[in-house]
Amino acid sequence: MSLENKNNRRIIDLTFEIYEGMQTFPCHWHPMVEISQLGRHGIENRETRKLVLGTHSGTHMDAPAHFIPNGISIEKIPLDQLVGPASVIDLSDVGPFQAISAKTLEERLNGRELERVILRYDWSDHFGTRSYYTDHPYLMDEAAQWLVDKGCKLIALDAPMPDNPINGSNSENDSPIHKIVLDAGTVLVEYLTNLRELRQPTVELV
Repeated sequence: MSLENKNNRRIIDLTFEIYEGMQTFPCHWHPMVEISQLGRHGIENRETRKLVLGTHSGTHMDAPAHFIPNGISIEKIPLDQLVGPASVIDLSDVGPFQAISAKTLEERLNGRELERVILRYDWSDHFGTRSYYTDHPYLMDEAAQWLVDKGCKLIALDAPMPDNPINGSNSENDSPIHKIVLDAGTVLVEYLTNLRELRQPTVELV
């Protein structure tokens, strides 16, 4: 991520560090992150390691194929969908387990482009706690539909998912926001961090 204006250009890493035992989605089918030492200096004379992790460990993208049968997979997403200007929507004043409406998004965008949006909750502060998964803010169905109807092709956020936490993998109404967004071909980027470092309302994703 590069943050730039007329006077400066800064590169800001918005991803979580990958480390052994880091918090992952709490379900039986998601593996824990494991890092094993394979090669060592003075023995094999090289540094190598084995990584065991899921494709949704830490900061990651959701391609349409994640929820949509016959949806495109991650390697088929055009790079220009992921790179370019993005509008930061500051929702850091939103409380736990609060629903975000289309009206709120429209008001806080204040006329800015929404081809790519970053939802800033500052929820990454809760990473490593149970509440990270159980209490985060979320988009209402109509808010997600409004974004895709307006042509949004990337939604990034510093929470584990855009859905209501109760609509997880054990719910009959499983992840409706994922399905609205991904069925439209829009990409989700989840588990961002450091969003309070973004000091401009529009930034450049690289």
